[in-house]
Amino acid sequence: MQSRTTTQILDSLRDPANSAAWRQFDERFRPVLAAFARRRGLSDDDAEDVAQAALGQFAADYREGRYDRTRGRLSSWLIGIAQNRAADALRTVSLEPGFARHAEGSCLIRMGQTEVLCTASVEGKVPPFLRGQGQGWVTAEYGMLPRATHTRGDREAARGKQSGRTQEIQRLIGRSLRAVTDMKAMGEMSVLIDCDVLTADGGTRCASITGAWVALHLAFEHCRRMNILTCNPLKDQVAAVSCGVWQGTPVLDLDYAEDSKADADANFVLTGAGGIVEVQGTAEGAPFTEADLNTLLGLAKTGTAALFQKQRDAVGL
Repeated sequence: MQSRTTTQILDSLRDPANSAAWRQFDERFRPVLAAFARRRGLSDDDAEDVAQAALGQFAADYREGRYDRTRGRLSSWLIGIAQNRAADALRTVSLEPGFARHAEGSCLIRMGQTEVLCTASVEGKVPPFLRGQGQGWVTAEYGMLPRATHTRGDREAARGKQSGRTQEIQRLIGRSLRAVTDMKAMGEMSVLIDCDVLTADGGTRCASITGAWVALHLAFEHCRRMNILTCNPLKDQVAAVSCGVWQGTPVLDLDYAEDSKADADANFVLTGAGGIVEVQGTAEGAPFTEADLNTLLGLAKTGTAALFQKQRDAVGL
């Protein structure tokens, strides 16, 4: 019955003056498209904009004979249009500074359904290999709460060792922050960053880097107020975002469902001045091309530009 009704609607749409048919078409598919956009993490207003744009694009395609019924269901065609419209949009992002009461700097970052608590703790010492050199150190630890995912995972402390994934991610966070920090300006002090994933829905390492910069900035500002530092040692901003090729389309800020089925995915760590700190890219199936990589880098630049503004807003710059 549904497909027959859809066919009848399509037949009626051949007449541009048939406003009743276009209204029925809108009422049936607008909620589907808006729901798809919201699942991508877009706000209600942005989701409505994507739905409106997709419906308008379909109307133009249909009138010009570009819609091919033999290529699949109408809903799939429409979602394909909406996907392209939403491909360069970040999921809903929020940065809540000062979330942890006792830490010198902290930030709760939300990217879509992913939530990470980032704290920065200041210590008046450096690792042994830096003693007497008059410079500081920034390092990071990363972990996931047992129920950050759909099923409970064991605490790594209970297992007695960290996984290779955990070690790799926390080293990435530390490297990313040190890339934009003047270690000499710190003097002999250390800042330990803790990134604890409360809810995981893709992009946890990227969210950790972005939120950790806010926590680190706030910790340095605390040290300035306490006359421990004369200036903030941060030289630039750093943020990270994931991108991938999903169902043949380059997409910014993948959630877990998209990341787990992506043809290729990459994490980009970029600085506010346009520098590249690190790129981690993997082809899950066929190799991707240099052109694909450049397209994903372009998306990452768009995404991090928005994240840099969110960071500045969070710390009052």
